[in-house]
Amino acid sequence: MMKFNSVFDIIGPVMIGPSSSHTAGACRIGAVARSVFNEMPMQVDIHLYGSFAKTYKGHGTDVALIGGLLGFETDDERMPDAITLAKEWGMHINFIEELEEAAHPNTVKLVLKNGMQQTTLVGASIGGGKIEIVRLNEFELEFTGMSPAVLVLHKDQFGAIAAVSGIFAKHEINIGQMKVSRKVKGDEALMVLEVDQRVEQVVLDEIKELPDIYQVASFIL
Repeated sequence: MMKFNSVFDIIGPVMIGPSSSHTAGACRIGAVARSVFNEMPMQVDIHLYGSFAKTYKGHGTDVALIGGLLGFETDDERMPDAITLAKEWGMHINFIEELEEAAHPNTVKLVLKNGMQQTTLVGASIGGGKIEIVRLNEFELEFTGMSPAVLVLHKDQFGAIAAVSGIFAKHEINIGQMKVSRKVKGDEALMVLEVDQRVEQVVLDEIKELPDIYQVASFIL
């Protein structure tokens, strides 16, 4: 028997259509990328795989991805004009249809650039507006966006995880799930913490003040 957490798991999210997988999910992937990048990118390369690559124009996936990158909600009335607005605001967009297969048919890789700053995020729309983020730059992830989350990019060193966890404990924020990964011992590392409530800016600022913290981002979808 299938279990649902809410009625929206059955009827899907409030959105501008036509498809929860191809539009709402795509918008949410774009929104996560925007949150991580922390500003509107001026250059976006969008690599589409599987079903996304075949139907992205007809199903509005292209519009939804850009809408998410602009910070639009899934039901924003501006969504149909997202690409036009993005170009008016200076965003350069390149859609690339990939032939290789991905683990999920509705997969997209977003490469966001502003000058020397670059972020790569890979996500999949898994149905009903739900998403899964599977890669951020060189880090593998298992982030679904179903709970509020905080991403912390930091130097891989003793005490970093304890220091961040201590700040959450001080503010009485419960950590439901944490995933930690690193490239090379002593190099960059990434924490993704899914929590039980929205994280206020004062908490994020406190984390940023810890030694050797490179980036902090928070998002809830």
